[in-house]
Amino acid sequence: MTDWAELESRVFMRTGKRMPVVLVRGEGCRVWDDGGKQYLDFFAGTATVSLGHSNAVVADALADQAKTLTLTSNLMYTIPQLQLAELLVDNSCFDRVYFNNSGAEANEAAIKLARKWGHDNRNGAFEIICTENGFHGRTLTAVTASGTPRYSEPFAPLPPGFVHVPYNDIEAIKAATNEKTCAVFIEPIQGEGGVNVPDDAYLPALRRWCDDQHILLMFDEVQTGLGRCGKLFGYELSGVEPDVMTLAKGIASGVPLAAILSKEHCSVFVPGDHGSTFGGSPLATRVGYEVCKYIIEHKLPEKVAADGEYLEQRFRSMEDRFDIVQGHRGKGLLQAIVLSKDAAEEVVRECLARGLIVNNVRPNAVRICPPLTITREELDEGLAILESILAEKSGAAPK
Repeated sequence: MTDWAELESRVFMRTGKRMPVVLVRGEGCRVWDDGGKQYLDFFAGTATVSLGHSNAVVADALADQAKTLTLTSNLMYTIPQLQLAELLVDNSCFDRVYFNNSGAEANEAAIKLARKWGHDNRNGAFEIICTENGFHGRTLTAVTASGTPRYSEPFAPLPPGFVHVPYNDIEAIKAATNEKTCAVFIEPIQGEGGVNVPDDAYLPALRRWCDDQHILLMFDEVQTGLGRCGKLFGYELSGVEPDVMTLAKGIASGVPLAAILSKEHCSVFVPGDHGSTFGGSPLATRVGYEVCKYIIEHKLPEKVAADGEYLEQRFRSMEDRFDIVQGHRGKGLLQAIVLSKDAAEEVVRECLARGLIVNNVRPNAVRICPPLTITREELDEGLAILESILAEKSGAAPK
């Protein structure tokens, strides 16, 4: 039997730590390893496999489109691309769409758009205000925009033009704004930063400030978009409309696809300003169209909102009974349990041993982001595993 971990150590660039499991098959909210062991997946490829593993909507769209037309060029019109673009525009506050392959690429496009807008409309302003603990991807500019120095410092010198302030602090953004500022770029809920939810007043105040200062407000919804937080898009939770939004992850339920959306007033790209060989291919956008249509027609955001309320009830019960559980945060099916000590990695490891995949998003926080299609019975099954581990670490039996 092949030792896949040993093979990886010989041939693969070590850019991160892997869980000690080799997954070979998935169905719905479950996956199986190469030894036949079954796991409940409460991670979903970092909130990406929105309709679950091996979903027929995805499989059928892939198979049909692969037999029809996979890739031409963005020099030609293709129908699935335009169908998905229309669907997104019709169901959002935006007017224009461009497709990319990944969240980092979509965020790069947003940064370019903001800088060109600043050049044309704000006397060459080019600085973008971002937040500490934000995350926008791993390309050089995206990782510079991200507010986590350990991700960016090894790659200095970094591109100029990014200012970082504390998240959920409107006064810090006001203090950082100057004549060079063209945009504010944030996540409406920070994902990789620990599932951090801002105060209710933060995003509305930020919208007012950007309007007053004539600068763009851009939301990275790579993780929060497409039903993940109980609304189709995260911006709807606050009633605030950004000027620009980026999407990826759940947009095609595991098939690489991303998008940048903008309002008409800041859609400043002209032919030659941007492009992509693979971005918006017929194959990816056909899947994206079918996935997004399914999410909308089956009212998955409403289901996710109810699931999120149920999760919060269960978490509050754990907080009352287990001293290791300090709190929880999140919306919908993007949630984190906050621990009273840095034991998240240990909890994740023990969950894996018992057949549950979760993620240590921070040393003291365990992230839960299963497929949007998860059933209440599957939620209970996974929560029972997590609760038993937390009970043991608190010295109390689960009730």
